[in-house]
Amino acid sequence: MSISVIIPTYKPQDYLWKCLDSLEAQTLDKRLWEVVLVLNGCNEPWLTEIQNYAKEHLTMRLSIIQTDTAGVSNARNIGLDNAAGEYIAFIDDDDYVSPSYLEALLQIADIDTIAASNTIGFSDEQAHIPYYLEKEYNNKAKAGKQPFYKAKKYFGGPCMKLIHRDMIDEQRFDTRFRNGEDSLFMFAISPKIRYIRFTDTNAIYYRRFRIGSASKTYTRKQALQNGWKLICQYTQLFHKEKYNRYFYRTRILGVLHSILVN
Repeated sequence: MSISVIIPTYKPQDYLWKCLDSLEAQTLDKRLWEVVLVLNGCNEPWLTEIQNYAKEHLTMRLSIIQTDTAGVSNARNIGLDNAAGEYIAFIDDDDYVSPSYLEALLQIADIDTIAASNTIGFSDEQAHIPYYLEKEYNNKAKAGKQPFYKAKKYFGGPCMKLIHRDMIDEQRFDTRFRNGEDSLFMFAISPKIRYIRFTDTNAIYYRRFRIGSASKTYTRKQALQNGWKLICQYTQLFHKEKYNRYFYRTRILGVLHSILVN
């Protein structure tokens, strides 16, 4: 198995079908990849709805795991524990990908190289929303294979990329954090990452922006508490492993910025 696609979902709406349909349409041979869908914090009627949709519409290899424990980090960890692929791709349930997404990522990924895709932001109201990672892709993609920290903005989360499981090893998402756990996870696995390389423009991760996300409903006090805990965790990790000093500084500055703008 070459790729395991991990999708966490909670009380999914119709956008999950669009996500799954985009994977069903992948150009990569279906024998080379699987989808691990983790329904977290809820059960019926969503579990039966997903099972019925899969039976009626999907031919790809799909594992559906249900857990009563809520939380995207916990769901991703369960996905990692059940993934069979050499590489891991994370996709959020309200996002979707272009047909060549998995094939293009697999062509350029390596044991020490993160493969990253083009990305476009959208919402239910707008087909195209300006997105800083789209700008980052346009600025960095033509440089070819490069040290990972030169495209540091792409390491704010695990989506839009293909990650060799040796990079992840036993690392998991820290479920103690409500915000910032994505960036913390990418920092935690960074000692085993040397390079990043980008796909062509046709391999696209479509990122949905929704009102009411966790980042929009964070209070000032929660932001301060969470930010301080993140800084402590980053620093603890930094002193345990051989982390890139420059990358560490950018993560701390990112936390401070998120506190100030909250």
